[in-house]
Amino acid sequence: MKNPSMKLFVLGFVAPLTVSVALAQAVPAHAAASQPWKRIAIPPLHEFKPVQPRRVELANGLIVLLEEDHELPFISGRIVIRGGSRDEPAAKVGLASLYGQTWRTSGTAKVSGDALDDLLDAKAATVETGGGQATSSVSWSSLKGDFDTVFGITTQLLLHPDFKQDKLQLAKRRTEASIARRNDDASGIAGREATQLVYGADSPYGRETEFATIEAVGLDDLKAWHEKTVTPNNMIVAVSGDFDSAAMEAKLRTAFEPLPKGAPFQTLKASFPGPKPGVYLAEKTDVDQSNVYIVGLGTTEDNPDYYALDVMNQVFSGGFGSRVVQNVRTKLGLAYDVGGSFGASYDHPGMFYVGAGTKSESTVEATKAMMAEIGRLKTVPPTPDELRKAKEQVLNSFVFNYDSPEKVLGEQVTLAFFGYPTDFLERYRVGIDKVTSADVARVANKYIDESKLATVVVGNAAQFNPPLSSLGKVTTLDITIPPMPKK
Repeated sequence: MKNPSMKLFVLGFVAPLTVSVALAQAVPAHAAASQPWKRIAIPPLHEFKPVQPRRVELANGLIVLLEEDHELPFISGRIVIRGGSRDEPAAKVGLASLYGQTWRTSGTAKVSGDALDDLLDAKAATVETGGGQATSSVSWSSLKGDFDTVFGITTQLLLHPDFKQDKLQLAKRRTEASIARRNDDASGIAGREATQLVYGADSPYGRETEFATIEAVGLDDLKAWHEKTVTPNNMIVAVSGDFDSAAMEAKLRTAFEPLPKGAPFQTLKASFPGPKPGVYLAEKTDVDQSNVYIVGLGTTEDNPDYYALDVMNQVFSGGFGSRVVQNVRTKLGLAYDVGGSFGASYDHPGMFYVGAGTKSESTVEATKAMMAEIGRLKTVPPTPDELRKAKEQVLNSFVFNYDSPEKVLGEQVTLAFFGYPTDFLERYRVGIDKVTSADVARVANKYIDESKLATVVVGNAAQFNPPLSSLGKVTTLDITIPPMPKK
């Protein structure tokens, strides 16, 4: 996965906000003073006890998770397989993505991918494959009555794929078009370069797909990848929908129990030294706005301080009332959009970032304002009101992330994949409830070190006022796209 967790909080433009303020000023004083919405009683959240899926582990190591949901007559499933882009050879970056694209479109030994399209369309069903950073997957969805047919296609695709050269070439052309356009969007450049600074350009978490690495991937590579990864002890099968768990378990056992156990998949090891501190510029002369990221290493979700860091994130940048939005965007008017997060990933450090979009002339001023807010996190603990609002917002949004059996099942698959405890979600609510203002100040001082941060700016340097060098020595980034290798 490239550029993990780098989406900014898009908060709209100044003009509509100005209109809103003008309208608010026109409201009679007595109405404004009453603020009736503040009298709405907000009850405390109920205890969070998501229904745990039924877990079965077969003798060959395959894990099955089943979640019944009888609200609608549908059944959907997903087979998650260890091995993703972080595990592909450096000379063949893009292999996992090409594999995911070509797998389904090629079809099975019995039915072509094009014929599968027609068959599935006629049943309003889907079977899809994909490749991500840590996994590849095959998923399906259908009406309850079509389950046996659609699941049969899925298992044929899993066990008897038929990778085809023309489909691989089609996937390559799509990927190459994406490479050719990757410098069109300034925010995309900023996210990409920030990720490479944090993890390293050669890191499995930072490297880029290039024309040469795409061309190096052949049909035999896809077949070898499939043979290496598709073994039962490297897979988790998750099914949710309108079925009886005992009957579904029996069907899955029939399909998967005969598979022989394979070699456990070994994820490539990586080091995480963090970015080289400094100011970095990616010149883009056709824009009059700058994208600025201040970045460093984040943490993992099994960190005992994860809950306090999550509350810190909310205080810092969790919506309109957060510090960085209120001060950098609303009061100082220095950013079109601004946000940030001390990111956490499941099995490797996430990314700490604070980013903004600003006009070229205010690039330096906006960067300084964001740095000031980072510093203020360490010196000014959240007020009781900030802490209360932050915890309410975190918990309210958290609950809605898991308000359906399918969402709960999806998270349980992730937890099982990375070896987290099954009650991780229940622990989260308790952990957030316990966070204090002192905890937020403590983790801010423990984990944020301004001297270890890098600043990435993508913009038109000729329009910066003052120049970027007023922030320190500037290193120019080469964002030239390496050309297609000659044949």
